[in-house]
Amino acid sequence: MQRLSARALRTHLDHAATPPLLLDVREPWEYDIVHLPGSHLCPLARLPEHAETLNPQAEIVLICHHGIRSRQAGLWLEHQGFSRLINLEGGIDAWAREVDPTLPVYG
Repeated sequence: MQRLSARALRTHLDHAATPPLLLDVREPWEYDIVHLPGSHLCPLARLPEHAETLNPQAEIVLICHHGIRSRQAGLWLEHQGFSRLINLEGGIDAWAREVDPTLPVYG
């Protein structure tokens, strides 16, 4: 699993020939506060049932609040055969603070 800072991920997204799937593994109440446009919500606890709908060859960016749950999700997905995974280090919090300060931060 690749790990990218918020700024590095912004650059990666700006230059990606095919946009990756942005998979947010936070809870719905967190997603309602702030999320990246185009991201898909899949709470970590529901990932096993949702994983069968994902393409194991697709590039997937994993997002959570600070990067811990998304790392757990990535490790689990790696064990399921997914290989093109990116963890947003520092999570949506880092994105809001370093890339888009118009986004709200919480807890």
